Amino acid sequence: MKVFIVAGEPSGDRLGGALMAGLKTLRPDVRFEGIGGSDMAAEGLHSRFDMSELSVMGIAEILPKYRALMARINETAEAVIAAKPDVMITIDSPDFSLRVAKRVKARSNIRTVHYVAPTVWAWRPGRAKKMARYIDHVLALFPFEPPLMQAEGMDCDFVGHPVVAEPVATDAQALAFRTDAGIGDAPLLMVLPGSRRSEVAKLAGVFGDAVAQFAKGVPDLRVVIPAAGPVADAVIETCRDWAVAPVILDPRGMSREEAQARKLAAFRAADLALAASGTVSLELAAAATPMVIAYRMHWLSFRLIKAMALIDTVTLVNLVSDTRVVPEFLGPDCEADKIAGGLDAVYRAPDAQKGAMALTMERLGQGGEAPGLRAARAVLGRMGMVSEDG
Repeated sequence: MKVFIVAGEPSGDRLGGALMAGLKTLRPDVRFEGIGGSDMAAEGLHSRFDMSELSVMGIAEILPKYRALMARINETAEAVIAAKPDVMITIDSPDFSLRVAKRVKARSNIRTVHYVAPTVWAWRPGRAKKMARYIDHVLALFPFEPPLMQAEGMDCDFVGHPVVAEPVATDAQALAFRTDAGIGDAPLLMVLPGSRRSEVAKLAGVFGDAVAQFAKGVPDLRVVIPAAGPVADAVIETCRDWAVAPVILDPRGMSREEAQARKLAAFRAADLALAASGTVSLELAAAATPMVIAYRMHWLSFRLIKAMALIDTVTLVNLVSDTRVVPEFLGPDCEADKIAGGLDAVYRAPDAQKGAMALTMERLGQGGEAPGLRAARAVLGRMGMVSEDG
């Protein structure tokens, strides 16, 4: 069995790696071609080019790289058609992935699967109908998504969110982290300014100012920042002059397992978190760490997205739990004084988010089959290559 698989950013790479592992479990004869990162490479993929070329967010941010992205889209589509796989699986990154799928379908009958349903429940609902012209099957992360895809004629399976399969640190590991970092019993704020350089550049300053204001009411506050490897140097540089000097967890020079264990221990040890908008809210929910979400983007991207939005929150914990307990400060509201006020409110009532976080994990498949294996079973099952029982 031959699979052409494409991911365009770190979160997609993690999904792809787990899916590839699941496919190998169910179909040991599977072979892979495509584009991905380190997780997918660990499962045997030799990426056709560096996945980081595709990690672009925001409408205004994409424009300067449009020509290069189009060249990669055409190149990838040609590679898929030449490879003649049994199935092509694209993972998230819709601006890239769906354009590839459209070109592939226009010139072949190759089966197309897209992993991560487009957020038609949030904005641009017409995308589902449009993508149904060239996508056969959708793998959904959220339980409310399949009916939206099926209504447009696509197969769609809820396969669970990968966060439910991630390990969570124990209280003992959290205590050990506090001891090793010299934090002791002091209040601990985790700050997560994003995994892209552009995010760190936009958020580190306002996050630092917010922390400084929040610390005035919590004089013994300590701060920890788990930095992603590709942006660790940027985090160290931009946070150098913060009023509250952070403990920066730099994963460079450590084994992947060691860095991940330390990060998870920090998640568990933190009393609350300030994070950039994104899937990190689910990681915090898994660790039962209350949070405040904030994000800045180009003013044009923000205004266009806001004008088309169908929802009143972007925080996944709020959406999945159908609550609004996690405060968020987006676009023009991403200001230090507002964020500091949000942090103070969460710090004074840390249990207010507890129920919503637990419900979120339950609805995303916690306690069931690992999402990667579940996704693989869905792909093969729709193709008649494996029974539902595996």
